[in-house]
Amino acid sequence: MTASTVPVFLDCDTGIDDALALAYLLRSPRARLVGISTVSGNTDARQAAANSLGLLALAGRSDVPVAVGAHHFLEEDYVGGSPQVHGDNGIGGVELPAGGAPVDEDPADLLLRLAREHEGELRLVAVGPLTNLALALRKHPELPSLLHSVTVMGGAALVPGNITAVSEANIWHDPAAAADVIAADWDLTLVPLDVTMRHLMTEEHRAVLLDSSDPLLQAIGQALDHYFDFHVGHLGERTAAMHDPMAAAVAVDAVGLASAPRVHVEVDAGSGPGRGQTISDLRGIYRGVHPENARTRVILALEAPFAPHLIDVITPH
Repeated sequence: MTASTVPVFLDCDTGIDDALALAYLLRSPRARLVGISTVSGNTDARQAAANSLGLLALAGRSDVPVAVGAHHFLEEDYVGGSPQVHGDNGIGGVELPAGGAPVDEDPADLLLRLAREHEGELRLVAVGPLTNLALALRKHPELPSLLHSVTVMGGAALVPGNITAVSEANIWHDPAAAADVIAADWDLTLVPLDVTMRHLMTEEHRAVLLDSSDPLLQAIGQALDHYFDFHVGHLGERTAAMHDPMAAAVAVDAVGLASAPRVHVEVDAGSGPGRGQTISDLRGIYRGVHPENARTRVILALEAPFAPHLIDVITPH
């Protein structure tokens, strides 16, 4: 690990944009991916692990440990993924190699072990429902003192949700877990729909992946075909937001932030119409006010287009 490279742990529900996040963390000169845990969301936790292991095999990185995490959420059962978005196998129907086997280690224990090995340096990136993180906090309450930071792809501050009028998918799936994670005493960054929906991948970007001789990029390019099809109904064209890789890039300080206030955030963990809403107290944002003791940094805008950066990082030079 070079002086400029930081250790990263990825918690994911490996669908298509998760695959882009994984590729980003494998290829970024700023990151050293040291562990992965999976959770049910886009697909179930075990399938997400199989997808992660297959992608790692394509990248020649089967050394990265993958732990299968929570199948069900804290207070509700997992009742199925999002095949309309990510395909029946979570990766657009693309057949990946079998890869290795997941480690026989609880995700909370794997995270704690790696946090101790890289004390004060390990950056946790969570791009699925936050069940594993909430369980890790319960089992190992010392975790916040050991980690450098936590970056979560999730929430919607000033824009509509993508599951309900106010709720983004990762938070909506397990709002009780999200409430625990956001309330915990660690350096937390939210990368919400406010910023991810402003940066879209196009067919031109996808073509770069398909034309690559790299098997990892080819597989992701093929999976994006399904992802783009889904987004036609929502965005009117074959394109898609890059939610998860953006969170990975923010976590390793690879992109400039145009607006990133640190504010108080709460999660509606109830069962009413506000379920899963991330309530970000942005009063004072226009004067650049950062409330005292506010824990959560909310990314609202980047300084530059993200897609060119993503393609540049994951494409071999």
